[in-house]
Amino acid sequence: MNEPLIIAIPSKGRLKEQVEEWLADCGLPVKIAGGARGYSAALEGLADVQVRLLSAADIAAALWSGEVHLGITGEDLLREQGEGLESRIMLLQALGVGRADLVVAAPKSWIDVERMSDVDDVAHLYLARTGRRLRVATKYLAQTRAFFARHGVADYRIVESGGATEGAPASGAAELVVDITTTGATLEANGLKVLDDGVILKSQAQLAASLTAAWDEDQAQAAQRLLRILEARRRAKRLSSLTWPPEHDARAREATQTFVLNGAQVRANGLLVPSGDIFAVSDALAAAGVEPATVTTPQFVFQAQREAAETLIRKLRTN
Repeated sequence: MNEPLIIAIPSKGRLKEQVEEWLADCGLPVKIAGGARGYSAALEGLADVQVRLLSAADIAAALWSGEVHLGITGEDLLREQGEGLESRIMLLQALGVGRADLVVAAPKSWIDVERMSDVDDVAHLYLARTGRRLRVATKYLAQTRAFFARHGVADYRIVESGGATEGAPASGAAELVVDITTTGATLEANGLKVLDDGVILKSQAQLAASLTAAWDEDQAQAAQRLLRILEARRRAKRLSSLTWPPEHDARAREATQTFVLNGAQVRANGLLVPSGDIFAVSDALAAAGVEPATVTTPQFVFQAQREAAETLIRKLRTN
């Protein structure tokens, strides 16, 4: 029996709900094995795909090590795995959910510290005055080190946070924090401010592929089928289908020629156009006396070219 394609999705929390809603919207509802508390599942309609439910952090680690073929987790967690992400993991599709920023935050009382260059100055002074390096509390060690290095900040040390990072300055455990934030409200409540150039990463949930996993031809084909469906759904959300009466086809073609030249796709007695162009197209048809024109929203728009799937296959063949 052929081994299935393995995709890992979050096992709990708001991200789990958002990922399952996204998959259901793509026509692939998740069916949990063993009841609501099960840790394996399937995607309805794709018998050759096995779903594993893991924590978001464990998904990132499993993609890095090659224990799963595909996974959905936060980009912040993927980039925290270490250097050389692009050689081990391919980001396939941003989901538009699970948005959060990884930021450098300082106490509001540091009125002269607004940028990373100010942190560098303060770090030098702190070391000279106390003989100790400025402390930065974070769970994101790899990205903190890389970001501080890019800004030339060296006189600091990381205090690895095991709890509520934003409380470290108030408790005296650290002077600065690097943490994830969605609205900034928690940082604000703890008397912290985000530096003007202190956004390390604007993160969101990503569908990613492991380039270190053991892929066979069947698993690669299963991934192509899955990605084809996901891409078709994403494409459909950006497009609308507009049709007109067959007897007005010649006049309508002439009236909408500009839109076709700009990328609208010709259909029988109609066009497939970016949703933002619908009103402009309808105005052009009305001016040409073409009516009625009707608009529908497609569920899926499948095309022969599948960018994410084809790029993944090329990368797997070169690994």
